[in-house]
Amino acid sequence: MKPGGPTLGTYREVKAEILARIRNRDWKPGEIIPGEVQLARQYGCARTTVNRALRELAEAGFVERKRRVGTCVLGGNAQEARFAIPPIRRDIERTGAAYRYELLRRSAGRPPRAIAILLKLGDGGLALQAKARHWAGPAIHQVEDCWINLETVPAAAAQAFGQGGANEWLLGLTAVTRVRHVCHAMSTNAQEAGELGLSPGAAVFVLERQTWIDGQVVAWVRLMHPAASYRLSAETAWEA
Repeated sequence: MKPGGPTLGTYREVKAEILARIRNRDWKPGEIIPGEVQLARQYGCARTTVNRALRELAEAGFVERKRRVGTCVLGGNAQEARFAIPPIRRDIERTGAAYRYELLRRSAGRPPRAIAILLKLGDGGLALQAKARHWAGPAIHQVEDCWINLETVPAAAAQAFGQGGANEWLLGLTAVTRVRHVCHAMSTNAQEAGELGLSPGAAVFVLERQTWIDGQVVAWVRLMHPAASYRLSAETAWEA
């Protein structure tokens, strides 16, 4: 392990660290990054962990893996949007509450017409839906309904999302170039109330997020929270 460097145990952590170094221009477009053995030594993890992280970054278009050459950073836009949107897990743990994730539904196929329009899917286009609950101690903090465009992010099809939310996976994987947020309050119907553990008609806060990469829609996510227990904090920055 590199003296003073981080010790990373999971491929998600390794992937996030490598992506951060690419975005910070520690490794510039066209540059060959250190090999798997060297990165495994730096991060104090297994080589297979690094291999999986690099494989997913390659599938998402951040790097290109060339046999006998190494892993090359791919070029991007001259301006890249960075969205400081922390995963809900981190928000909950910062309050001192115990975090728990619960997958309610995962399915892939042709989405409803309204979702297909949001994802800019053509006829026969496929999407993956992952719906989950995030708990803060004994209380339901958020219901996440995430629809992913499988034409833009085909790697999502291989994700079970049994241990972590689709929205968190997307935030760690994709360098989005455009984000649209819609925030509003509403009253719940019977199904929504049941998913949130509330009475029908209870007030909730809803955040809808649509993301793009270079003109292609990545996902549409609907995040629903009990109105009395949610605080929104987000930051957006652009760097040339």
